[in-house]
Amino acid sequence: MARDLITSDTTIRSIKPGDPRKRLTDGAGLYLLLFVKGGAHGWRFDYTFAGKRKTLSLGTYPDTGLGAARRKAEAARTMLAEGIDPSEQRKASKAAVAAAREAEELKAQGIPMAGSFEAVAREWYSVKQSAWAPTYGEKIIRRLEVDVFPWIGGENVGSVTPPQLLQVMRRIEARGVIETAHRALENCSQVFRYAVATGRAESNPARDLKDALKKPEPKNFPAITDPTRLGQLLRASDNYVGTPVVRAALKLAPMLMLRPGELRMARWCEFDLDAALWTVPAVRMKREKRGKLLGPPHLVPLPKQAIEVLQDLQPLTGAGEFVFRGERHHERPMSENTVNAALRAMGFPADEVTGHGFRATARTMLHERLGFDPDVIEAQLAHVVRDSLGRAYNRTQFVDQRRKMMQAWANYLDKLRKGAEVRPLRGRAA
Repeated sequence: MARDLITSDTTIRSIKPGDPRKRLTDGAGLYLLLFVKGGAHGWRFDYTFAGKRKTLSLGTYPDTGLGAARRKAEAARTMLAEGIDPSEQRKASKAAVAAAREAEELKAQGIPMAGSFEAVAREWYSVKQSAWAPTYGEKIIRRLEVDVFPWIGGENVGSVTPPQLLQVMRRIEARGVIETAHRALENCSQVFRYAVATGRAESNPARDLKDALKKPEPKNFPAITDPTRLGQLLRASDNYVGTPVVRAALKLAPMLMLRPGELRMARWCEFDLDAALWTVPAVRMKREKRGKLLGPPHLVPLPKQAIEVLQDLQPLTGAGEFVFRGERHHERPMSENTVNAALRAMGFPADEVTGHGFRATARTMLHERLGFDPDVIEAQLAHVVRDSLGRAYNRTQFVDQRRKMMQAWANYLDKLRKGAEVRPLRGRAA
């Protein structure tokens, strides 16, 4: 097929208004339509694709000269030879450019692109968060924002591959937070399952990655289970030079077996000292959102030693809301790190004991040393206790047993505090 029939740009420039010709043909489908846009001439390329006749615009003259028009036509011929429709390719390129521009504009506004992993993840989060406790939901979205969105947030949710997702998890592992990597993977898996269910992805790339991650090492809160050492800690607490609030917290933390947050947020209105009972509202307990909103409160029977500590503290903080008020801001509870800081100041390192570890201390020693029923101990720890059929016991069924146990535990701590001789366990020294 003949090509390059137009001799030069001079031939085009010599065309005058009124020229009777409608086009100049350059051959092989390329031609110049005369006077099509306000006096300018337009390059066109005719071709056939899938049996259909099509025309592709290649620009206007003189902005697009003869040489440029021929190069564009040759590029179109190459696409045709490869089975690509030049017109559809142009549309796709324009769409990609427009999508990239839109993505940049949305990014500048802090809005994720529709269909992106981040957009679908935030939609999933908005659907699910009403069933979660606020603090739990905040941890999930924060984890995604910090560890996932920067790397695949802008990717189409249906195009993320397992190797791509694994690389994101490897970044988290590299920080040494293996448990966080597993939690992030589970959150991503939930997002992808939601994307599949809503028709925006065909599969879940996180499904087979769990075994590709390092296994987290089980970590328990450090706790003292040696009676002699526990006695040393109790005596150190009695001699601790600190505020009355901190000294009271140090006495009650090992005695009442609550989580540090549940203890430090204690309010005077929750205590009935005459009935020797502390009623902790369900909303403050470590439960799922439904349990926090609709579940029963946690009952803490108070041994006489705990009542004495609270009665001594009441003249100081009883006029306020919080039992363990903050030192600087009395309208707030004491800091979450107060008890741990006091333990460090007394010479007990973080790898030996923490405020949370007092729960493990009580769980172990109440069973091994004092012989109490594990179900009663678990009920006092506010853990769900199930029978052989998997039914959860009502914690209030154990109130009488727990009252006896809590008094026995407080008495035992007093003995250790006084340096009483410790009964050795069978098969090992005390």
